Amino acid sequence: MGSNPHRLYIKGIKMRILVVEDDEKIAHFIKKGLEEESYNVDVTHHGDEAIYLAQVNSYDLILLDIMIPGTDGLHVCKIIREKNVTSPIIMLTARDRLEDKIDGLDSGADDYLTKPFAFEELLARIRAQLRNKSQISNII
Repeated sequence: MGSNPHRLYIKGIKMRILVVEDDEKIAHFIKKGLEEESYNVDVTHHGDEAIYLAQVNSYDLILLDIMIPGTDGLHVCKIIREKNVTSPIIMLTARDRLEDKIDGLDSGADDYLTKPFAFEELLARIRAQLRNKSQISNII
């Protein structure tokens, strides 16, 4: 991990990411890795808390597992989209069937990455989503 020349900042501000993951070891690994890349990271292990956090905080991106306690990730995604949360969402899940990927994307996710994953690929997907968000903001 470490310093990355591809790191994205908007006007010198660290990007803020919400990680929604029930497996504490995976959540810690993702949080630590993202913080090493200079992202600000919040973590929750519960779907209902994810809905609340996504509404009261301004996140640049959300990493969302499907199989989480409380409201599952697919419903979390649908609900926060209904609440007009526009943060890019990357589903990060062990569900790897084609139907699961379609359900995730149709629920409002912008990308879908299956576990296990290479952390460098996750970083590249995050950068791509943040670039897209930045380009849309510049147009508006």
